[in-house]
Amino acid sequence: MIKAVIFDIGETLVTYDKPLNWSKLYRPALEKMANDCNLNFSENDYKNAIEVLTKYNTRINPRGREVSSNTIFGEMIEITNLEKNQIEEFKDSFYSFFRNDAVIFPEVEDTLQELNNKRIVVGTLTDVAYGMDNKYALEDIAPIMKYIQYPYTSNDIGYRKPNAEGLQLIANQLEVDTKKIIFVGDEMKDILCAKNAGAVSVLINRSKEDKNFGQEHEIASLKELPGIINTME
Repeated sequence: MIKAVIFDIGETLVTYDKPLNWSKLYRPALEKMANDCNLNFSENDYKNAIEVLTKYNTRINPRGREVSSNTIFGEMIEITNLEKNQIEEFKDSFYSFFRNDAVIFPEVEDTLQELNNKRIVVGTLTDVAYGMDNKYALEDIAPIMKYIQYPYTSNDIGYRKPNAEGLQLIANQLEVDTKKIIFVGDEMKDILCAKNAGAVSVLINRSKEDKNFGQEHEIASLKELPGIINTME
């Protein structure tokens, strides 16, 4: 019997009108940051900042361990015209550029409520972008946090998917076998994470693309999830 369902956040619970790879958006995001924080940014500053961001772009340079936002912005401060005491302002502005169009998928709240009604624990396990602090990453799901008992990100775990550490941590806290946990996500790394942990893998595929990541189940909408769980009881 399933005891918990853990969700990825981006494009699983929340959609963003942004590409997965932010490379082409570095310059406008940095320009917004410069304007918001009254910075005198030179062309060389933009170049150096973009080099740091590219270094930590996991779509280009995958990494297993998570890196903090202070590490990333600390490197930018060292090689650009930035003041260390403004780091929180820089992060607020930069991350807001990528989050200003976050929308929770319409079926999410009803699905989570139904899971709660079934006494199934709900959690998240999501990889943050560029060390994004939890106060930003989890703000996007604030309206549905009342349904989520274990809101985790890679900041909490210290590792990024497909590392199984996050799902194992939740299983240990619940004192259940990972076989009784479903992990739902939209990317290959989500399916691999579930497999590495021995959890049940569910791919949420809202497109008509053929995505064969080895998932055990595939759904087009989260509203299909309770039906899958019913077959496991």
